[in-house]
Amino acid sequence: MDPLTVGGLVARYRAGETTPEAVLDEVARRIAARGDSDGVWIERVPPPALERRLRAIEARRARGDRLPLYGIPFAVKDNIDAAGLPTTAGCPAYAYGPAEDAVAVRRLLDAGAVLVGKCNMDQFATGLTGARSPYGIPRCVRSRSHIAGGSSSGSAVAVAAGLVAFALGTDTAGSGRVPAALNGIVGLKPTRGRISTRGVVPACRTLDCVSVFAHSVDDARAVLEVAEGYDEADPFSRRPPRGMGPTADPPFRFGVPRDDQLEFFGDEESARLYRASLSTLAGAGGRMTEIDFEPFLEAGEFLYGGPWVAERDAAVGAFIRANPDAVHPAVRAIVVGAAPITATETFRAIYRLETLRRRVASTWRHVDALVLPTTGTTYRVEEVLADPFSLNTRLGHYTAFLNLLDLCAVALPAGSRENRTPFGISLVAPAFADRLVCRLGSRYEAHARGEPVGRPEAGAEGGRRRVRLAVAGAHLSGQPLNHQLTARGGRLVRACRTAPSYRLYALAGAPPPKPGLVHAGGAGAAIEVEVWELGLGAFGAFVAEVPPPLAIGSVELDDGGVVKGFVCEPRAVADATEITRHGGWRAWISRKA
Repeated sequence: MDPLTVGGLVARYRAGETTPEAVLDEVARRIAARGDSDGVWIERVPPPALERRLRAIEARRARGDRLPLYGIPFAVKDNIDAAGLPTTAGCPAYAYGPAEDAVAVRRLLDAGAVLVGKCNMDQFATGLTGARSPYGIPRCVRSRSHIAGGSSSGSAVAVAAGLVAFALGTDTAGSGRVPAALNGIVGLKPTRGRISTRGVVPACRTLDCVSVFAHSVDDARAVLEVAEGYDEADPFSRRPPRGMGPTADPPFRFGVPRDDQLEFFGDEESARLYRASLSTLAGAGGRMTEIDFEPFLEAGEFLYGGPWVAERDAAVGAFIRANPDAVHPAVRAIVVGAAPITATETFRAIYRLETLRRRVASTWRHVDALVLPTTGTTYRVEEVLADPFSLNTRLGHYTAFLNLLDLCAVALPAGSRENRTPFGISLVAPAFADRLVCRLGSRYEAHARGEPVGRPEAGAEGGRRRVRLAVAGAHLSGQPLNHQLTARGGRLVRACRTAPSYRLYALAGAPPPKPGLVHAGGAGAAIEVEVWELGLGAFGAFVAEVPPPLAIGSVELDDGGVVKGFVCEPRAVADATEITRHGGWRAWISRKA
């Protein structure tokens, strides 16, 4: 079955290619095949309840009800109420049986979505690692030795592992973005109050958000459009102001911190992937501007280093004091440690935060959105267990300030490190610019895939589609077959590397020497390539001349984008020379010479 996505399932249902029953059978098979060694699930909906749910939505469909999420399987973080399932907030002793669904869950169910279960989390949503739960430690889907991120760890893994099409999390300090980045999926953190938090166990009630995990920005936005809406019974619910529609047609303006304000905690691969993502955004029509990032960082320090941590004490402190042995030691230390904070300290922090908000407001006169690393790096599970506090703080370096400054964001995949762990960026904008960041995120995704975005460039065949092609050998600039691209009007877009999933061979045969690029999954490396752009007709003529055993397939780049590219039939490498260790064709040619 294809990957579980909202858009893909909607299209397949409309075409009659599958049914919700078949999809849920596949979901059950995938969950069973994955097992639960890393504790993704806290509670699953029993099969009889799923069957009743399917009958109910089929009856509504037969009546002609509008069901935009008809038959879409989803999961929710276990601090969000779902009637019929206990809510634990990651603490068995805290468990209670909610009488009704959280508002966000009810809106999704009313739209025809099918709840599969409740997901693991950092206890009481206090943490960004995913390693603070008695239900197990979810792991990164691409490296079991690395963390999945938190606190919405199980929700992110359920989506990234293909167990559901989307999931709800919560996001106070970055819990809806950090695990998205560390698992290579999209995490949408809406404006505070855009989705009701009624029926959500609070962490910091004035800052909490319900977030969305999905495989694409379009999927996340489709869920947001169902789940959002003013809730009269939620004192923190807000109505968007009039006139907040998206613009950001190219050229849009994006801001980045000064180089001396960027922090990757020694992770040079993350720094490289971040720079590559900025090039992708520039190619999608963006104009980059440096901004002063210092007030953002100062605001973020208040969340765990200032009086807002006392909000966690207000939420669950009484329970923790009454049941200290039932609570994770790191969570207990953070929440109970907030008790000595005084009202005077709180008001002083509020005054300072208002000053910082005023300073930050001037940023939006110069840029439409900020582009930040979602996390500067990632960590192995044993590292965060050995150092649960400082590494957790590092993970929130680029996320903790958003709700304090009343901003929204979407986290996007932006490639993988050599060890296969994903890297991600976040697009950040002011309150109620949710659709703007989604629109920019969709532009980024399209450009990374090599698809045309926005207005055509001058001379781009009168606006007709152009195709991007990755070349790794004889078609590189200065190599013997490069003329086959330039003679057809090919344009060099950029030099970059593949995802670290390929092996490179020098094929046997007639000159000039030709490369063979073979996808090798976790046994591969990042290979130097150039991305060229051809008109659709020229691309077709070029492909017609590609001789076997070479072929044109899809190649994943180091920023997460996918373009057309030369691939090689596996049979051809039997008598070829492997040159992967050189990192690219030019390096091998120069050493050979």
